This record gives sequence, C-alpha cells and structure tokens, in this order.
Amino acid sequence: MTTTPSDARPDTPSDARPDTPSATGNRPAPAFMLRVAGLPADAVRALRCPGSRRWADDVLDATEQLALLAGKAGDHLHGLIGGSDDEPSRRALLALRRDVFNNRLPSPSAAEDAIARVRALDPAAARTLADWLTGRRALDGLRCAGAALLADETGRSRTELARIAGHERLRKGLLLASPTLDGQLDAYREKASRPGARPDRKQRKIERSLLSYVYRTACKTSPFSTFTGVAPGVFGGSDGLRVHVGEEWRTQVRLNVVALGRLADAVLADPARRADLPLAPASGWGRDDDRVRYVRRWVTTGDEDAAVTFDAVKDRLFFLRRSGTLERLLGLFEERGAVRYGEVAAWLERDRGAAREECEQYLGALLDVGMVQVPCLRTEVHDTDPLRAFQAALRGLDRSWADRLADRLEEPAAHAARFADAPPDERRALLAAVRAGLRAIQEEELGAEHARVPQTLLYEDAAAGASPAPGGTQAPPGPDPDPDRGPEADLTLDPDAWRELAAAPLAAVERVLPAFDLTLPQRITFQGFFLARYGRGGRCDDLLKLVHDFHEDFFDQYMTFTASRTPYDADGTYVPEVNWLGLERLRALDAARRAFTARMTGLWEAAGAEDAEVRIDDAFLDAVAGELDLPPADFAPMSHHVQIADRPGDPLVVLNRSYGGVSFPFSRFTQLFDGLGERLLAGAGESVPEGAVLAEVTGGPVTSNLNLHGRLTPYEIVCPGERGTLEPEFRIDLDDLYLVHDPGADRLALRSVRLDREVIPVYLGYLVPLALPELPRTLLLLSPTSMAPLNVWAGVPEAEPRGGVTGRPRVRHGSLVLSRRSWSAPATVLPPHRPGAPEDGWFLDWHAFRRAHGLPDRVFATVSDTGARGATGAKPQYLDFDSPLSLSAFEALVKSPEARVVFREMLPDEDALPTVCGDRRHVAELAVETAAPVRRRNTP
Repeated sequence: MTTTPSDARPDTPSDARPDTPSATGNRPAPAFMLRVAGLPADAVRALRCPGSRRWADDVLDATEQLALLAGKAGDHLHGLIGGSDDEPSRRALLALRRDVFNNRLPSPSAAEDAIARVRALDPAAARTLADWLTGRRALDGLRCAGAALLADETGRSRTELARIAGHERLRKGLLLASPTLDGQLDAYREKASRPGARPDRKQRKIERSLLSYVYRTACKTSPFSTFTGVAPGVFGGSDGLRVHVGEEWRTQVRLNVVALGRLADAVLADPARRADLPLAPASGWGRDDDRVRYVRRWVTTGDEDAAVTFDAVKDRLFFLRRSGTLERLLGLFEERGAVRYGEVAAWLERDRGAAREECEQYLGALLDVGMVQVPCLRTEVHDTDPLRAFQAALRGLDRSWADRLADRLEEPAAHAARFADAPPDERRALLAAVRAGLRAIQEEELGAEHARVPQTLLYEDAAAGASPAPGGTQAPPGPDPDPDRGPEADLTLDPDAWRELAAAPLAAVERVLPAFDLTLPQRITFQGFFLARYGRGGRCDDLLKLVHDFHEDFFDQYMTFTASRTPYDADGTYVPEVNWLGLERLRALDAARRAFTARMTGLWEAAGAEDAEVRIDDAFLDAVAGELDLPPADFAPMSHHVQIADRPGDPLVVLNRSYGGVSFPFSRFTQLFDGLGERLLAGAGESVPEGAVLAEVTGGPVTSNLNLHGRLTPYEIVCPGERGTLEPEFRIDLDDLYLVHDPGADRLALRSVRLDREVIPVYLGYLVPLALPELPRTLLLLSPTSMAPLNVWAGVPEAEPRGGVTGRPRVRHGSLVLSRRSWSAPATVLPPHRPGAPEDGWFLDWHAFRRAHGLPDRVFATVSDTGARGATGAKPQYLDFDSPLSLSAFEALVKSPEARVVFREMLPDEDALPTVCGDRRHVAELAVETAAPVRRRNTP
C-alpha cells in the first residue's frame, strides 16, 4: 500500500470522515470489528434429542416424587415394625422397608402380602405404600421407554450431523483446518445416512472430530477461513443492539509465508544461485573500538508437519574482532552498498589472494553468524500478497534462473487465486495442485533432495459484509457517510444503545485493568533499570547497548525467576512480584492485586450458596484503582472483545478479553476490506498526544501470515537487522532514537533526533510480544501494548464441594459481565459412560448430574490435565447436555482420572443473540477499540 507524505504526516489535517460521536470516545470509523460464526446458532439444535430430554426430566421428576413417598412410607413402616410382636410380620415388613429404602420393586405377591399386613395395622400407611408401589411401577414403565427413544433420536441426530457436514462454509474451512478429516467425511456421511446405522470405532472418532468443528463454526468466533467471518463496523444507525450481517460472504486466500521461506532456503542452499543474490552487512552495524558490533539473529525453523507453524526468531547484540579482511569487506559495502554474493567472493579472491573455496567458506561463516545477510527474499509485514512480493523480488534479481523460478510460481499462484471462489470439491484439487507445484519447484527447479512444504499451505479470511437493515436499506454509518468507503458498507451499531449498555462500565473497569496487565511489571522494571543507570531526568543515546545491558545484566535472569512465580501459593496467599530493584510501583501493583482479591473474597463470603451472580460496585473499583501508583495515562488505547446478550429487561455485555494497543482489532484484516487500512492510517494521529507520532515495531521478517497487514502508522522503527518497509523519510532508525526520563510525569519517553518528536512504538502483529526478538520486545515496554486477562477469582478460596463440585457465581459491574458463572469438578465425580452400560442410563446420569448442580443446558467445558498435546487441550469446548453425541465427544477429552473440568455458562445463550444474518441468529463477538481523552504533554 502506498501513501503520500501529506496523507501520512501526523501534523497534516486528515481528510478522513469526521468522527462519529459514540461512547467509545471520539474515534474515526470503524469503531469495532465484528467476528461472526459461520453457521447460525440454531444449526446445532438438530443434534439434540428433545424427546429424550423430556423423558429424562420425567424420570428424574418421578424419581424425586418417589423419594418423598418412600420417605413417608419408610417412616410408617418403621413405626409398625417397632410396635409388632408378630415375628413373621416383622420380617415381612422389614423386607418391604428395605425394598422401599433401596427403591427396589418387590415381587407382586410379596407386595400384595405386605400391603395386606400393613392395611390391617394402619390403613393410612397402606395407602402411602400403595401410592409408592404404583409410582414405582410407573417409573419402571417410563424407564423402559427410554432406550428405544434415545436410540431413535440419536440416529436422527447422526443423520442431521451428516447433513450439516455438507454445509459449504463448514467444508471450505475444514479442508484447510483438517484435510485428513475432510477426506473422510464423504464416506462417513454416506454410512451415517443409512437407516439404523451404528458407527464403529473409526466412525465414532470421525464423528467426534466433525462435531467439534460443527460446534466451532456455529458457537465460537475464532477467525479462520469460513468458520468465522469478520466485518468492520461503526457506531451509527438506530436498531438498538441488533447488527445485521449479509448472507453473501467473500474470502481472501494467501500462501503461507513459511512456504516462501522454504523456497528462499532452497535458493540460498544452491551455490550457483546464491552467487547471484545481493549480499549486505547486517543493518545497524557499527565499529566499537577494536570490534564490529551488530545484531545477530537466530532462526529456529518451525515444524512443517504441524497444523500451525512459524519460525521463531531471537536476536542479541554480537561482536566480531575488527580484522583486516573484515574491515576491507565492510569498506566495500560502504562504497558500493549491496553486492552480489558471487561478486563479493571474487573480490575477496582478488583482494586477499586467497583460493575461491576459502573465500566462499569465509563468506559462509559471516552468513552463519549474521554479519552479512541476503535480505531480498524475506517477507515483510506489509507484503499483504506475499507470493506476488516474492515473485517481484525474484524478477528484481535480473537473472534468467530467477525469472524462470518466478514464472513457475505463476501456476501455484493461479491455483491459489481460484481457491477463494471455488466450491469444496474444486478446492481439494486446487490445494493439491498448489502443494504439488511447490514440491516440483523445489525438486526440479532448485534441485532440493527433499521438498519442504508446510502442512497448512493456504491461509484464508472471510469477509461478512453488511446487510440491509429492516425497511430495505442499510442504516447510515453516521452523519457524514464517506462516499469513498469502497464497495462494502460498514456494519452499524446503535451508538445510544451501546452507550447505555457498555460505555460506562467498560470505562470504569479499564481503571483496574493495569492490576491484571501481564506486561506492566516488565515496564516498571525497565524504567527502574533505566533510572538506576541514568538517574532522574537522565538520557540514553545508545539504545542498542541499553537493551543489550538490560537483558545481559538483569532482564533474562529476571524473566527466569518470574516464569516460575505462581501468583498465589497453595494456601491462597498472594506472592509479590519479583522486585529486585525495590520499586514502589511494583509494591503498589502488589497492593492493588491484594485489594482486589480481598474485596472479591468479601463478596464471595457474603453471597448465598445458591446466588447466581455477585456485583462489583464503584467503591470496589475505586479502592483497587486507588492502590495503583501509576502516572495519569495520556495515551491509553484499549481493545475489548465482548459479546452482547440481548436479554429482555436485563441486556448484558460480556467481557472476554482486553488488550492495550493501537488498531489491534483491525490490523490482521486490513487487506480484506477496501479502504480500511487507509482510513485507520488517516486517523492514526487523532488520539495521539501533541508532539508525538506513532511508529510501528515490526519484529523483522514475517514468519506467520497472522502478522501481515497494511500500513497503519505514519512511521516505522527500523531495528538493526531489519531493512524497513516504508519510504526513507518515514523510517526511524534505532540510532536516531534516544530515551529520556521526564521527571514531571515520571515516565520514559522515546524521542527522535531527526523529527524532534516523541515516538510511541506500537505492535500490530498477532504473535504475542513475548515471542518477538529482544530489541522489538524491549521497545514495546515503552508502548501502550498490554495484555490484561481479568481473572476475578484468583486467590479467592473455593466453597466446600457439594458432590465433588464447586461453583462460582457470575460477576458483573453494572451491565458488564466480568466472569461467567462456572462449576469446577474433578473427573472422578463425572458420570462417564462405562462399557456395557445402557445408553439411556448414561444419558439419565448426566442429566441427574446437571440438575443436582444447577448447570445450564449448554455450557463451554475446559478440560485441564488431560495429557492432550499442544494448546488445544485447554480450549473451551461447547457441550450440549441434550445431545448424546456432544456428551460422547466431551467424554473423549477427559483422558485421565486426574483431569479437572470447568463448566462455564454459555452467555449469551442462543436465545439472546443480537447478530442477525438473513432471518437467523449467529453467535458473534465485537472487538471494540476505545481511547482515553488525550492530555497534552509537556515536551521532556
């Protein structure tokens, strides 16, 4: 994406559409990003067994009523037994009492004899006993009806699952998420559609996997292919909490950048082709006395066979002795810039009088340690079409082999381009063709002995556009619609409804989020280290050395200690942050966390055992915020992922997660919507304090498609080892920056010598900052980037288990839900299916468990300590108690008796969903960006 200087300068008036007033603050559109599930929520209703559920309720109701009658009958029999001297009668009554106590139906003759004996002694007791016998026989009849009913409905739900498995959105996403499962589905669907079909072990495994993807596509909102669509939105319109989404979606497909990295590796491994590649010293290198210093990067290659893979990158300040050969080589680069690898080898051969093989070995060693680099074939963050960027880089080499390689990539590129609009069957052929093409290029064109192609070859994002609001037209996005918005209109959400529902409680809760910020202790520690080195009002002009010393002398060991820290010990006592520098702000952070825990404990102790929710009031938040010793924030952009529960009389907004940063909800999807990146860039300076500019920290070459995005900031910071992506005037090299302490505000400010402005670094990628190399990760300690998972129950003692299960009420502040209602249980108290046990008894046991502990009909279950590999073992899974298929799939996740399960209410439930696509409701999540009002700064 290109941007003219006048568009990008922060001191140039923006020609963007005026802000839409809203409760999120004065922000340019768009104000939110909607994530909407690919299937309607009611799609999973067909997988339930409603008749079996009614049967289970009837059986449990009858059992409870029988228990009451049994108690009365037992009391009567107890009195009669104690008052009888007739031994045969006493034995008969005792046997009857045992049967009643054990809910066991006596034989008809024994029952008649017992009733006759009781009637002779106490007619009222006989009537009670007769009622119990009648009810007990009726219960047996009811129980007998369950097996056939459950089998019939389970068969029908299997047929419905097979039908849903043919849905185009599900199949399109499934091909990329699990090609193996996709290849098994046609056979599964054919077999599951046969009347009376019973799945074998393999079929059941396929069924469980399929079901998890169906639930993911209908009940969750994690963007991946057509499982979940995204759409930008603005606060405008007047339809309350409703959001209308179009039924026609489009997708964008891009090649996995890891595949391009493997092609680049193959090119570099070939000596003949490597000779034609431009070679350059590591950017940002410098002379330091008798040494050359530069930033060395280590790349750990990801596993191509993993579903999700990327190359991990580390960096560290490194030194080489200034030898004569190295000095002359660096002089060559200073004189000529980038020089082809072969030309450098030939120059060394002439200059040093050395053998060509020796020169090649010397260059190879410099390449291995990162002193020299071949940067031309790397994917950068703004290469939003990475394959085309790679082809352009090849053609820029001006070599016939490179042109031929770029031409051969046209065929895979064409297949990938057709993929987005292709039906599922054609997609399979296209994906196979892309894979075969890349393998053939590596083996035939580049001579690779073993082609390396990642398992996940294509990344796809789905755009869910706006739908006409009721009345036939899309509600206007604001008072001044932008005619250049592009072919797709933004979604709209009523600003008045949002303001009334969410604005005030979100703003209130933002005051205490620093107490939960995982990065705040690191930022406080970095400032403490700076002050220890440079003092109050101090200045550092050598940021590279500062970062190196910080990690070498302090931070790496600090992170080792903090990684082993548990916030609360075994008895629930808070464990303070590691505070080797004795910083008051860290002590205040500890105090704020203790205050939160103490007040939550008080609310918990005051709540009744059956209370469904507790409320945090303003006094609670004031007390916690008052403990934080932080300077007033003049730039604190936040993003909140929330879901709206449109409940009559008591609508709620549920907070799922919170982040600090700029444009984070939108960055990954900028290339998906025309004009979105340009609008965000044009409004980038609106909330930035006077005298400051935003500059992106990229983290270097991209190893994951999740980090690709359009340009969203006027400037970028170019760290050593990086080459930058913007025009030179918008690049800020690290050696142009200095760090200074502002004593008045007691904060660190990063400033540019050339711009004479403060520079606010921001990160726009989707990898967690801790996964970034050392330099960009440290720069982000000076940014508004934050991660604040709001665990309100941390350190609060649990109640005594009831039947092995402990519960927590819902926690809310006003209409904002901070924590859903939950139940925690060890695997040993769950009623799993046992081999040989009847299906209807197992289904009944689960509903008895659900009723006994007050669980809703639908929950999300998180299973821990299961032995599952990777992160998937800890992800919440949708569980529908009315579906035997769902129960079976859940039980397969519980792999050991040591496992523990947390059930959380589904909030919003399917009846409270305000996002509408056509005439059907969809689960959706809003990623909303807010910004505090800007306070003007004094320049330090």
